[in-house]
Amino acid sequence: MRSRSGACYPKPESDNWNSRSKRTRRDIGFGSRCGQDPPRKRQRASQGADLFEWLHDDLVLSIFSKLAATAAAPADLVNLLLTCKRFNVLGINPLVLSKASTKSMAIGAKNWSESANKFLKLCVDAGNLEACYTLGMIRFYCLGNRGSGAALMARAAMASHAAALYSLAIIQFNGSGGSKSDKDLRAGAALCARAALLGHVDALRELGHCLQDGYGVRRSVPDGRRFLLYANARELAAALASRHPLPCLPLRPCLGGVKKGFIK
Repeated sequence: MRSRSGACYPKPESDNWNSRSKRTRRDIGFGSRCGQDPPRKRQRASQGADLFEWLHDDLVLSIFSKLAATAAAPADLVNLLLTCKRFNVLGINPLVLSKASTKSMAIGAKNWSESANKFLKLCVDAGNLEACYTLGMIRFYCLGNRGSGAALMARAAMASHAAALYSLAIIQFNGSGGSKSDKDLRAGAALCARAALLGHVDALRELGHCLQDGYGVRRSVPDGRRFLLYANARELAAALASRHPLPCLPLRPCLGGVKKGFIK
């Protein structure tokens, strides 16, 4: 009978105790005391899992920083950013962009675009001195934005960037971006001397000519010739260093003769 089978009667709560207890244990998770979920089973490499997903972001950023510092072309970083969404986010991290190499920013005029401009801006915001110098030169000489370009080069020069110091020296010598009355020979010679102290070969040669001609500094023909010879020696050493490593020539003895004149 239906009454004996109990089909028309609700089952007592005690009959559902096992099912409820199992469901409760599953909801609570493994280790109910600590409230942690059970550990997930790791996917095997044979199932097509991305092994980079198991790496922490800090480790991936360290790898990307090494890649940015040793990049031989802009394509090295571009291909990294185009790999996946995670690589794109981590690739523009300031820790990575601050280490970007000079070659990774060597963007030719025919390849210049808004994306390239945005990339250099990100590097500048990350504190990359080479990006400050590169974008400053592009703005000053190519885009005609003299004020912004000079400010970026000055930012790099304040951090002892040799090429930026030399570029600002040439601007002071020529009065670029202004009239002839805007020339400041003494400021140009001082900037050139600081760049020479950092080993910039062109600055060493320019400083030698300034000393020979008395251009912005007190004239000293022997010191000027010594600077020119020293610049040629460093240029030759740099050319030979690519084949055979040579010890770096010291700069302080060479600059000692004129240090009291205008280098403060």
